[in-house]
Amino acid sequence: MASQVRWQCHGFGDFSARALYEVLQLRDRVFVLEQQSLYGDIDGVDLDCWHLSGRDEQGQLVAYARLIAPGVKYPDASAIGRVVIPQPLRGSGLAKPLLQQAVQHCLTLFPGRAIMLSAQADRQGFYQSFGFVPVSAPYDDGGIPHLDMRRE
Repeated sequence: MASQVRWQCHGFGDFSARALYEVLQLRDRVFVLEQQSLYGDIDGVDLDCWHLSGRDEQGQLVAYARLIAPGVKYPDASAIGRVVIPQPLRGSGLAKPLLQQAVQHCLTLFPGRAIMLSAQADRQGFYQSFGFVPVSAPYDDGGIPHLDMRRE
């Protein structure tokens, strides 16, 4: 599956109406409904982000992350957030290429800057394999234990 994914990274203004709807629908389905995290997913940050989408051969959205410039969320670091893969595709091997793409785009878009992310605590080892190290104690985020991680 992962080798058949077409990756695209663009600013908010480059979304088609349909593509934006698909991203927001996926984020809502996973973060609000599935994880039952009642928070404002549409937080105003999307307008200033780069958006990384992975689509399969049929054009279906199969992976997504948003890339946040330094100064928007963290003063000295870029950030990767809203990392999401639809439930039926979890375990298919998509997480690794999604994070590889996200890290590479952050390094290209924001050269010389550290990268931050808020990781679900049970995924800490996965993010460590990409060079991220914990920089906070675990905390509750929408009922799910998270910790801040940083890659220099």
